[in-house]
Amino acid sequence: MAKAIRVMTKDSALVPLVAIVLGLLVGALIMLAGGYNPLTAYASLFEKVVGDPYSIGETVREITPLLLTGLSVAFAFRTGLFNIGGEGQFILGMTGATWIGVKLTLPFWLHAPLAIVTGAVLGGMWGAIAGYLKARRGVNEVITTIMLNWIALYLGNYIVSRYLLQPGQQRSYLIQDTASISLNALSALFGNARLHLGIPIALLAAVAFYVLLWKTRQGYELRAVGHSPSAAEYAGMNVNAGIVRAMFIGGVFAGLAGVFEVLGVFHYQVISAASPGYGFDGIAVALLGGNHPLGVVLAAVLFGTLTYGSAGMSFGADVPPEIIRVIIGTVIFFVASHGIIRWLLKPLRAGRKPGEVA
Repeated sequence: MAKAIRVMTKDSALVPLVAIVLGLLVGALIMLAGGYNPLTAYASLFEKVVGDPYSIGETVREITPLLLTGLSVAFAFRTGLFNIGGEGQFILGMTGATWIGVKLTLPFWLHAPLAIVTGAVLGGMWGAIAGYLKARRGVNEVITTIMLNWIALYLGNYIVSRYLLQPGQQRSYLIQDTASISLNALSALFGNARLHLGIPIALLAAVAFYVLLWKTRQGYELRAVGHSPSAAEYAGMNVNAGIVRAMFIGGVFAGLAGVFEVLGVFHYQVISAASPGYGFDGIAVALLGGNHPLGVVLAAVLFGTLTYGSAGMSFGADVPPEIIRVIIGTVIFFVASHGIIRWLLKPLRAGRKPGEVA
């Protein structure tokens, strides 16, 4: 607990908080310029999120995939890699879970776990491809993950349309009930919001992230590879294996995000014209969260709240939902431009008494 408190009181935590405030202020200025009332808009957003049990449940549901894709990106960052392949890993996770959920007939105690594991492993393997190309051939993982995103999109569409398509629909058959992880009893308490078992699993994934990286030998080696590959190699660590392993684990997190959307939310997979966007949003979540699992959880809560609450701004204040994307983009801009924030905070630091911690 003491470590968690220190993390959240460091200057690195103050920068995202100021970035959020500045992002909301910029959003307010944009709304004023467009003739909208920002106070009404933000009040409508808040009311949409917490106004009734259904909205609370759906907000939590919206947070879950953002948390997992944020963990995926953050894990790669912590090991010196840039994983922009969350989209593809997300889609492969969906496809694997859909295949198992539709094609197999198994008892419930085996069907859902097998679908979860299959989707997670496929997402991990999709990330490991980029890791292998980086380790063995020196190919930049940014390029390979971007290309793999498109390959995954069309590969997923092909598998659904060729093997899983329900006639007359642009989606797969519904998964079998034994593969569902929906929490129907809990959903009923929240106005039939689409709550599912993936929500607590996502929180456990954040704990696993922390334990793996900071409490195990393998995590130490992965972080060492990220800090200095040459020093890690000199110390006898297998750098190439570490790169592949890190991308695989990051892919598992993103794959789980796709798995839970199929098994817990929609119960089918559609033929998509474009990527769902969770993988790219995960980059923003990881940046805002400082690539720390606790920060990623808090950033996912913020982004999920803004995303779901944007509908309230539209209906309650007639504000276009695109304004929310502007706010999110502005927040990320200020996080990336942390020098601006530190310059703004400089007068506050100058006013501290001697002996106070900066």
